[in-house]
Amino acid sequence: MTGRILSTSALVGPALGTLGARFPELRLAPFRSPAWTAALPEAEALVVLLSEPLTEADLAAAPRLRAIGTYSVGVNHLPLEACAARGITVVSTPGVLTEATADLALALLMAVTRRVAEGEALVRSGAWTGWAPEQLLGIGLAGKTCGILGSGPIGRAFARRVWALGMHPVFWDREGAGGQVDIGPVHAPRLPLAALLPASAVLSLHCPLTTHTRGLLDRRALEQLPPGAVLINTARGGILDEGAAMDLLDAGRLGGAGLDVYAGEPDLDSRWLRTPRTVLLPHLGSATVEAREAMARLLCDGLAAALNTPRC
Repeated sequence: MTGRILSTSALVGPALGTLGARFPELRLAPFRSPAWTAALPEAEALVVLLSEPLTEADLAAAPRLRAIGTYSVGVNHLPLEACAARGITVVSTPGVLTEATADLALALLMAVTRRVAEGEALVRSGAWTGWAPEQLLGIGLAGKTCGILGSGPIGRAFARRVWALGMHPVFWDREGAGGQVDIGPVHAPRLPLAALLPASAVLSLHCPLTTHTRGLLDRRALEQLPPGAVLINTARGGILDEGAAMDLLDAGRLGGAGLDVYAGEPDLDSRWLRTPRTVLLPHLGSATVEAREAMARLLCDGLAAALNTPRC
């Protein structure tokens, strides 16, 4: 059985080790390190992270490459057209991180609207002097509308959570098909963006980053949100115009933002650190032991299947 596997890092759980035991060689080398570059010509399968963008030049340097596995749902960091032209199988990890990511989006929403980070900082500072009627007043959610961009598994899972809080979820309908989205306990309507934005006291992003969604929430779109609206982003940073969002937060036009992803991450725009009413996390959407182990199993099973498939 052939198959040289080159991974940029270890994965959570035993799946990568099990995969290596099935094939003659598994090498770990940091992305774009001399060792990684030297191993590319013999690699038949690559394992990369979402923060490690591959290029067509990388593919050209790997003439034996048959499969690429990314430890993520998103594949926007991979040269998909070049992979298709070469017949290279792309393996990602959809489905298994749905609940973990929806949980984190809800955690961000609660942290922003109930000012959790500010409250903890106040207690830890030693400056808290006791309960006060107007101390760190937050924003209630029950009875309000939550706009959700993306009706995939994560968007629907998040909708179930905010529905349980008494909110009214509505979904963005890019295709203009209308109708309803079945989220389990209820059906939620699909709306065009022009109708969804003005109604959304909360706007949560759960769509992939594509040519259609890049820059979707520009300044003009954000200004259609009602005053005091809250933004939650656990999808991809490039969907949101971060400069416009920061301007509107500084001006008090937006009520808050909870972010787990950023444009150009991990190079965070330092202005975020000074922007009020924000909760900032380091891309923790799938960061549970259960989710990361399931992602590794799905990834490694997909690579094993690709390497066991005879070449055409």
